[in-house]
Amino acid sequence: MVDRPEAWEGQRITRRNLLTYVGIGSTLVAAAPPSSTASAHIAEDAVGAVPLRDDSVDRWWRAGDHHVHSEYSGDLDTSTNPPKFIKGADGVYPIVTNAIMARFFGLTWVMCTDHGGPTHSKVNLELAYPDLLRSRSLVPEVLQFWGMEFDTPAHDHHTLMIPRHDGEAEQLFEIESQFSKRDPFPTDPSRDTEAKMIEFLTAATGMSPRPLVIAHHPARSAPGPGVYGQNTPREFRRANHLAPDVYIGFEGAPGHQAGPLVGNPRGAYGNYPTHGGFDQMTARLGGLWDSLLSEGRRWWITATSDSHVHWTRGGVDFWPGEYSKTYVLARQDYADVMHALRNGRIFVTTGDLITGLDVVAHASGRRAGVGETLAVGQGRDVQVEISLRPLARANFNGDRPQLRRVDLIVGQITGPNPNPDADSSPTTKVVARFGPGDWQQRGAALIMRHPLRDVGTDTYLRVRGTNTDEAEPLPDADEDPWSDLWFYSNPVFIRPT
Repeated sequence: MVDRPEAWEGQRITRRNLLTYVGIGSTLVAAAPPSSTASAHIAEDAVGAVPLRDDSVDRWWRAGDHHVHSEYSGDLDTSTNPPKFIKGADGVYPIVTNAIMARFFGLTWVMCTDHGGPTHSKVNLELAYPDLLRSRSLVPEVLQFWGMEFDTPAHDHHTLMIPRHDGEAEQLFEIESQFSKRDPFPTDPSRDTEAKMIEFLTAATGMSPRPLVIAHHPARSAPGPGVYGQNTPREFRRANHLAPDVYIGFEGAPGHQAGPLVGNPRGAYGNYPTHGGFDQMTARLGGLWDSLLSEGRRWWITATSDSHVHWTRGGVDFWPGEYSKTYVLARQDYADVMHALRNGRIFVTTGDLITGLDVVAHASGRRAGVGETLAVGQGRDVQVEISLRPLARANFNGDRPQLRRVDLIVGQITGPNPNPDADSSPTTKVVARFGPGDWQQRGAALIMRHPLRDVGTDTYLRVRGTNTDEAEPLPDADEDPWSDLWFYSNPVFIRPT
């Protein structure tokens, strides 16, 4: 059992040396961590791993966050021409502060995703990007991706993730200046249309290297269960069909999870709530996510902080990695992390309920893990093995969360749905529930197995788990987010031949 990636070897992160590190520049003082009994020692254990299928390529489960705001999520004074940028109006922390805190809370990769606005493409190019380069130099242990929270035409916000390359700043400038619905000054209504969205996705697909696009807080504007707002099933299907290697998924667990600690709704979902901290599009069994997977779509979920201002300083947010983590099976390498995201080698968790997860389907000497496809003979049995690693110490709230249940969820792949608004998958169900009496201990890992008999149709499977007694994640009220923790794997696909 491997404790952590090599990037962390020999680097014990404590409150004392964190504050020393933070003190290297006067602009970084705001990064002192919140009070926590666990913070001084847990970071060295926060990036866990389970045994890998291919040690030869040095891939580990590496935790990250692709939705983090800095002081460049500011404001623009449009009374002048050109508009004048005002730092820190929304997000308040320097880019390097976020990187330091990400490192402290156990992340090995992170992404700056600032808001746009009139002529913001020039702000990113001329002001924010040089700060990102300085942050990369000061905190080299954390891969720091470049991109933004894209003002997507005719849609809500999305992560726009730019591959790491010499022309990354120019690539973002090209996309933001040409396609962001808020970048023109004066405003241009033609930017906020489905036609412009199609133009953007067509251009992104033709780029080399290609960016990634992931929808943010997908049902935050939804007024009720199965009633959607700015993001709709039809839009997701259309965009994924146009750009399947670019438009790859949505946040399963949105940010702003610290809201209940200061009297606000979890995730800032003020209309219809999250379920166990997860968006209804993900959390509802047989819901929209399952509907997309049942078509055979490679559609992935992530979990992010959406950090603007920490909850102890007047905001509703946790620091990157403090509560939510997106794990990718990758080398500590920009290209491989992005490849893992693009191909669904991902699991997500809140509250550090687990730190490692393998879900493997195998039959006839073949095997496939998360994001992969297992080809098997028609009607063969498939063995599913779940191997996970609970956190060995207290989390960043000082708790030691106890895993109470793991669910294996299976659905049939029935092909494209003729109804583009469909948000249900009738074949999807929980086929096995595992409690503490049902798993085996193997070192630090918990092992569960379940056979799928006589698999005769294209199928997908996914796994979730919780520290609660809820059979299904319930709509959130005002509960402490640390008491209601879940993890989700992305799917494994099975294709009988």
